[in-house]
Amino acid sequence: MSLKRAHKGIFVTTSAFSQSAVQTARDLHSRIVLIDGIQLAQLMIRYNIGCRNEEVLYLKKVDEDFFE
Repeated sequence: MSLKRAHKGIFVTTSAFSQSAVQTARDLHSRIVLIDGIQLAQLMIRYNIGCRNEEVLYLKKVDEDFFE
């Protein structure tokens, strides 16, 4: 980060970070954001990136105006 004069960085992994990596990020007071595999999957699902619908559930409601 110093070489690029960056003020903040993001590290992403599909697995998990070691305790020393987590501690280093904490010591830098939010200058480094760590996104592990679980968080990455949650973000992908939330923003529909690299995902597709597996099953769709339709909820039915009786249309009371139909019976008038």
